[in-house]
Amino acid sequence: MKTIIKNGKILQGNQLVSKDILVENEKITSIDSRIDEDKAEKVIDAKGAFVAPGLIDVHVHYREPGFTDKETIETGSKAAARGGFTTVCAMPNLDPTPDTVDRFRAQSKLNENKGVVRIKQYATITENREGNQLVDFDGLKQAGAFAFSNDGSGIQTSETMFNAMKEAKRVNMAIVAHVEDISLVAGGVLAEEAAARLNVKPISWVSETAQVARDLVLAQESGAHYHICHVSSKHTVEAVRQAKKAGINVTCEVTPHHLLLTEDDIQTDNSFYKMNPPLRSKSDQEALVAGLLDGTIDMIATDHAPHTAAEKDQSVTKAPFGITGSETAFAMLYTKYVKAGIFSLDQLINWLAGNPSSVFNMGDLGTLKVGGPADIAVFDLDNSEEIKKADFASKGKNSPFVGENVYGNTLLTMVDGNVVYQK
Repeated sequence: MKTIIKNGKILQGNQLVSKDILVENEKITSIDSRIDEDKAEKVIDAKGAFVAPGLIDVHVHYREPGFTDKETIETGSKAAARGGFTTVCAMPNLDPTPDTVDRFRAQSKLNENKGVVRIKQYATITENREGNQLVDFDGLKQAGAFAFSNDGSGIQTSETMFNAMKEAKRVNMAIVAHVEDISLVAGGVLAEEAAARLNVKPISWVSETAQVARDLVLAQESGAHYHICHVSSKHTVEAVRQAKKAGINVTCEVTPHHLLLTEDDIQTDNSFYKMNPPLRSKSDQEALVAGLLDGTIDMIATDHAPHTAAEKDQSVTKAPFGITGSETAFAMLYTKYVKAGIFSLDQLINWLAGNPSSVFNMGDLGTLKVGGPADIAVFDLDNSEEIKKADFASKGKNSPFVGENVYGNTLLTMVDGNVVYQK
């Protein structure tokens, strides 16, 4: 079917320019100032809204199988679509984990059957995300693994991480690392100042940066592509900055919540502000922004981590770590950073679409061009709306952003030319 998106505005050289887009056979076949409506069976009037490439999120948790009371592939992918994401990369902390070829193929089939957006699946680094027994890197690559990650757990043994990197390098795949030295976490729940305020155990920045420092040495020696999840500390940003200057093949991501919140926001015992790594200081947040702006940090990824209301309705000492992010990421970042003049719209789209695609070799995904896939998101930049819990497509309502008034809400999301979300 031929579809025209009319009267939209696309980015050209950081300028919004009025264009029509013709979609045919899952591809964008024309982008022009005016496309005759007679050329299509379906016309979508964007009414001056921003037409963007579908966003890419390299870090989500969909909880199925094993934890479907928190989220399912269907609800998680619908939440992604509602946030303008057309490609997501799903972490493997599931039950069972996709740690063998057969389990991985079963997981991929579930993703394909139940998801409404493109879902790329991570394989684990070690069996069941535990211990030191590496998975079959060759077999899992052949089965279609996106990359290898034990997300939710840091690799505690240097030998295991080094061997994993050597395997990843051999098969030309990325190691995507949750960086956390458990011996340095010591049961902590919040960053130092917030922990002192609430009289709970702290999580020092050292637990993150010490493992990054170890891994950067291993990455340099192995030559592997080493990608760091959810960077939160200014010390980590500086370590990555120096590693990139030294030619180490390292990339990293930052979450919306670490850009939008600090530990100063935690004044009461509210587990909606409990995430791992924790919210840190204002100076850490400033370093994250600077890292994005100078290219040290490559992309923004949500770490969408839904939990049940009962789990999150507990003290920070007992509630699980995590925050939902798919449905609020673009609008919150657009409102707080682009409208404030700190980021350009072009930069934000690059961090949420172009860079994830290029870093992980996703071809034309994350672009808006003739011949490319018709993965498209349409955002309303002109009108604000309140973020409401009742509107979430995700099962997880654990977001501290509920009640915020934001611009940049999603009006429509299209994958392969098919509308998967429409307001």
